[in-house]
Amino acid sequence: MQNEKILILTGNYGEGHLKSAAAIRDSLKISHPSAEPIILDVMELTNPYFQSISRYIFLKSVKKLPSVYGYLYRKTRPVNPFSQFLKKLNHFGLGRLLNVLETMRPSIVISTFPIAAGVMSFLKTHGLTGVPTATIITDYTVHSYWVYPLTDLYIVGSDEVKQGLLRHHIPGNQISVTGIPVRLEFSQFHDSELLKKKHNLDPSLPTVLLMGGGFGLFGEGLDRIDAFEQAAVRFQLVIVCGRNEKLKQQLNTKLKHSKHRIVIIGYTDYVHELMAVSDLLVTKAGGLTISEAMTMELPMIVYKPLPGQEEDNVKYLLKSGTALHADTLQELVNQISECFLQPNILKSMREKSRKSAKRRAGFDAADVIWQLRYQHVTAGMC
Repeated sequence: MQNEKILILTGNYGEGHLKSAAAIRDSLKISHPSAEPIILDVMELTNPYFQSISRYIFLKSVKKLPSVYGYLYRKTRPVNPFSQFLKKLNHFGLGRLLNVLETMRPSIVISTFPIAAGVMSFLKTHGLTGVPTATIITDYTVHSYWVYPLTDLYIVGSDEVKQGLLRHHIPGNQISVTGIPVRLEFSQFHDSELLKKKHNLDPSLPTVLLMGGGFGLFGEGLDRIDAFEQAAVRFQLVIVCGRNEKLKQQLNTKLKHSKHRIVIIGYTDYVHELMAVSDLLVTKAGGLTISEAMTMELPMIVYKPLPGQEEDNVKYLLKSGTALHADTLQELVNQISECFLQPNILKSMREKSRKSAKRRAGFDAADVIWQLRYQHVTAGMC
């Protein structure tokens, strides 16, 4: 029997969209063996020449002009003429996607990137395809860029996001609160003692994991990391720089004589192991990273979240009690010290993560997607 192709459209504008695509692919393969999920980058497919330029501009604007990005994010949060105009700018090169759909003939199309959801809506609105579509929202907030006509299913991380979609007049039966899918490694058991030996970590020291996302976007000021010398407690600091090689070199120089034990890592695919050996995570507030941490019951301090969806994600974390929030480097250092001097702070965040985390998010999302595909097939037979 031939496997059913499931097309997953994503975009390389941050690791979160790619990670969620990989997570739902793996969950589908395990829970529904007859499925053949295939991941494609929608921007690379529809705008191959523009993709690298627009991605570069996006990352630079987020890093260098966060206030401008935040303004545009807030301006386009509701559906209005401005947000509708910007959505239309992404309707180029759709012939390539239509050709993929006609050749592949997927049973369903899943979008983990808002532009992907938009182009699928455009094709369906104009009668160019009738394939059922599902959108996985990869943050704990709702923005008009995720909301499009003729989307059959929205998969979201929390009840708050569901309420936001209801305010956008999305019917409740088209929204499924499964949690944001994370890779299976994050929900599995890990022997932290063995992993500490594997990564040459000191088991006698508390461990702080410092992450800035896949592109090393730590936030302005964190390159002055020698401020960590003021901490009241000596700890082990594992720093993941992502693809930011310049930052990695700077940190190696700055921290050569630190009182803390320092481990500096570039881009890695074993973040789950680093989270398993850590007592505290310092991070930006990307939807996938914080979902991974909650799944592993790892307490967090979010440092200087970027304006926009990261600020919204922080509101969710603070409400759920799974993280602290620091706006200055001194505040961050003080909070790290307090967490280790008052262990109940970490204990409380771990317990609340245990309650908030949705460990079966990937499998639950795969099930509702498969059910959507079944409903579409059944409707076609009637």
